[in-house]
Amino acid sequence: MRRLLRLFALLAVLLTVAAAPPGHDGADPPRTPGAPAYTVELRSDATGAHWRGRERIAFSNASAEPLREVYLRLWGNAHGGCAAPPVRVSGLDGPYSVGCTALRVALPRPLPQGASGSVAFDLAVDVPDRVDRFGRDGAFSFLGNALPVLAVHDGEGWHLDPYSDLGESFYALASDFAVTLDHPADLLVPATGTAVDAPGEPGRTLTRATARRVRRFAWAAGPFRRMTGRSADGVRIAVYAAAGIRAEDARAMLDLSLRTVDAHSRSYGAYPYGELALVLDDAFDFGGMEYPAFVLDRIRPSAVIHELAHQWWYGIVGDDQYRAPWLDESFAEYAMDLALGDFGEGCTAATPWRSAEERLTNAMSYWDAHPDRYEAVVYDRGSCALHELRRLIGAGTMAALLHDYAGAHWFGVSTTADFKAAAQAATSVDLSAFWHEHRLD
Repeated sequence: MRRLLRLFALLAVLLTVAAAPPGHDGADPPRTPGAPAYTVELRSDATGAHWRGRERIAFSNASAEPLREVYLRLWGNAHGGCAAPPVRVSGLDGPYSVGCTALRVALPRPLPQGASGSVAFDLAVDVPDRVDRFGRDGAFSFLGNALPVLAVHDGEGWHLDPYSDLGESFYALASDFAVTLDHPADLLVPATGTAVDAPGEPGRTLTRATARRVRRFAWAAGPFRRMTGRSADGVRIAVYAAAGIRAEDARAMLDLSLRTVDAHSRSYGAYPYGELALVLDDAFDFGGMEYPAFVLDRIRPSAVIHELAHQWWYGIVGDDQYRAPWLDESFAEYAMDLALGDFGEGCTAATPWRSAEERLTNAMSYWDAHPDRYEAVVYDRGSCALHELRRLIGAGTMAALLHDYAGAHWFGVSTTADFKAAAQAATSVDLSAFWHEHRLD
C-alpha cells in the first residue's frame, strides 16, 4: 500500500494481449467484456468518507468482433455530475458522457476474440453528504455505487443508460473482486465478499475483501455496532448497526436474515457466497438497497426479506435492471410474499392498469417519467403476475420452474424471453393468453 501511494501520481493505461477463453455465458451474441476481474487498493482519511488509491480491471473479449474500446460506469457521479464528480479517475483520456457516469476508454490496439486486456487508473472517491446508497449519515459512509465498473456490450451495443434515483440502472456481468481497504482501526468496514482484517500502519487496519462471481462491490465505513450469526445451512451473516438502531432491533433483523437466507436457498438454490453483511440505518429514505453479499436497509422485516431475495434475483440470476426492472423487483417481491405467507389472493383486482402504455416490460425510462406508478406496477402487478402464474400451472410446477430457472441462469443473465420460454416448457398449458393479460407479450 505504501508503494501504491508513492506511485499515486503516475497515470497509465495498460493493455496486454494473451490467449484466453472467451467470456461467453451462453448469450447469443455473447456479452463482453467477459470475465472481469477487479483489483483495488484504497486508503481512507480519518472519517472513512474520502478514499484514494488505484484500480485495475482485467477482462477478455467474448465477442467475435474485435474489442476496440471499453466503457467505465462511474455511477457515483450521478448527483455530482461533471462539475463536482465524487468519483474521479486519472490517467484515462476518453470523453465522459451520460452526466459523467460513463467514460470511454480506447484500447491501444483491438482485442481479438478470446484475447485478454486490462485498464488501470488512479481513483479518488469522496462520499457525498447525502443519506443515500452512495452517501453518508454523519459518521457513517455508504459506498454502494462508488467503484467504477465495466459497461456491458451485447447485441444491442453498449449499455450506457442514465442513472435512476427511482430504481436501478445497473447491468453488469459476474466478476471477481480483490479489494484492499486501508482505514482507521476505530472504523468498521463491512464489504461484499469474505473480508480479513490485518494490522496496518499504527492506528490503521487493512481490510482485504475477496468476492468471486459478483456483479458489484459495495462497502461502508463507520463506528458501527456489529453482531454476527451463522444460519442452519452455514451462511455467516453480520449485522452492522448505525447510530439510533436499538440492539434488540438489530438482533431481530439478524435472526430474520439467518432464517430467510436459508429459506431462499431452498427455493432458488444454495446461497453461493458464504457470507453476507446487513448494514442498518433508519435514516435511509429509500426502502432498501441490494448488492451482492451486502444489503443496506432500515428496521423493516418485509424489506429485509425482499432485499435478501435480490441476492438471487439480480445478484445470482442477473438482468439488465434499467431495461427490464421487473425481472428482479417482481421476483424479489414474489419471494417476499411467499416468505410472509401472502399468496396474492385478489391481487389482479387490487392493482388495475391505469393506461394502455403500462406494461411489465417497460424500462426505467418509462417509470422515471411515471414515478407514481413504478411500485404499483413493477412490484405489485409484477409479483401478482407470478402469483397468477403459480395458480395457473400449479404450486409444485411453479416452485420447480423458479428453482430450475435460477440454476439454468446461475451467474448468467436473464431476459423476459428466457423466462417466458422456460415457463412454457414447464407446463402443457398454453400461456399465450396469460402473457397478453399480464402485458408480457
